[in-house]
Amino acid sequence: MSENDFNFLHGRWRVANRKLADIVGRGTEWVEFDAEAEARPLLGGAAIIDSFFADGWEGMTLRQYDPADDVWRIWWASTRAPGKLDPPLEGRFSGGHGVFFGDDVVGGHAVKVRFDWTPGDEPVWQQQFSYDGGENWETNWIMRFTRA
Repeated sequence: MSENDFNFLHGRWRVANRKLADIVGRGTEWVEFDAEAEARPLLGGAAIIDSFFADGWEGMTLRQYDPADDVWRIWWASTRAPGKLDPPLEGRFSGGHGVFFGDDVVGGHAVKVRFDWTPGDEPVWQQQFSYDGGENWETNWIMRFTRA
C-alpha cells in the first residue's frame, strides 16, 4: 500500500451509475444515470481529488494517504448537501482491492458505510450501508468507469 494506490483513477471518465432511488428509506427501486468525472493527484501523489458531474448536481471527493497510519481517508461533498463534508472513510488496498469503512448518519439513522474499489482499466466502485453494526451490508450505489 502506498500513495500510488489511486493512480488508476487519474484522468477523465464516463461513469455509469446504478443507485437505489431512495437510499435513506432503503428502497428497492434502482435508477441508472450517466455522469462525468475527472481525478487528479495532489501533494506529490499522496492525495487525489476528483470532480463528479451528473444531471443537475455535482460532487467531489478528496482522498489522502496517511503514511504514519498506513491508511487512505476519503471525504465526499456534493451540491445535494450544501456546506456538508461527509465523515471520512478509512481503509487500504490489499490484493488489488480497496476496502474503506466509516460511520455516518443517513435519514436520522446511524449507519456504517463501506466503499469497495476494484481498480483496473474500467474501475468499479460500490457503496454499501450496514444498519446492524457491520454484520450485514446492503449495496446502494455502483459506479462503473470508462475512459473519456
